[in-house]
Amino acid sequence: GAWEVLGKGGRALDAVEKGVMVTEAEQSCCVGLGANPDRDGIVTLDACIMDEFSNCGSVAFLERIKHPVSVARRVMEKTPHVILVGNGAQQFALENGFTLESAALSTDATNAYAEWIKKNEYKPVSNIERKQNGPFAPNFFEDGTPNHDTMGLIAMDIKNNLSGAVTTSGMAYKVHGRVGDSPIIGAGLFVDNEFGAATSSGT
Repeated sequence: GAWEVLGKGGRALDAVEKGVMVTEAEQSCCVGLGANPDRDGIVTLDACIMDEFSNCGSVAFLERIKHPVSVARRVMEKTPHVILVGNGAQQFALENGFTLESAALSTDATNAYAEWIKKNEYKPVSNIERKQNGPFAPNFFEDGTPNHDTMGLIAMDIKNNLSGAVTTSGMAYKVHGRVGDSPIIGAGLFVDNEFGAATSSGT
């Protein structure tokens, strides 16, 4: 993915998009359509991308599109906006040649969701409670296993230009409609050729 683009002298922007697409295509618990769903059993995806010129694009609460990072890039290149969400993001994706994938959960996600439903573990921690219990309390299930992950990628190309991309399905069993920090430019991702670039993950 990313190394192949950079090895041929390609642009950092192309490298981060290709690199993130590899993870989006895998059956991961935390990234792409194979990820764990929200509490209603629906996988919703967030992604963003940014180049060395401060051009950026983002999608959030996107359903049934395999590569949200590529939709984010189209938002950057083809609209006057930075972020599109939900049905509007999906409509934009379809208008730009992306195809609607199955809404069915992956086998692993189906099994995990069934177990979660059986145990009825949905116990949201409010922002007030989180401050009392420590900043990372909502990021773990009761057994201590992580309830989060995000794929962030930064690259520098042969011209010393930086770009970055982020993609995630967000917290497992989140409230339907929740958007985290990951697709927010300046929170989940920022790129500046002079100062550097960074991605982040969390709540």
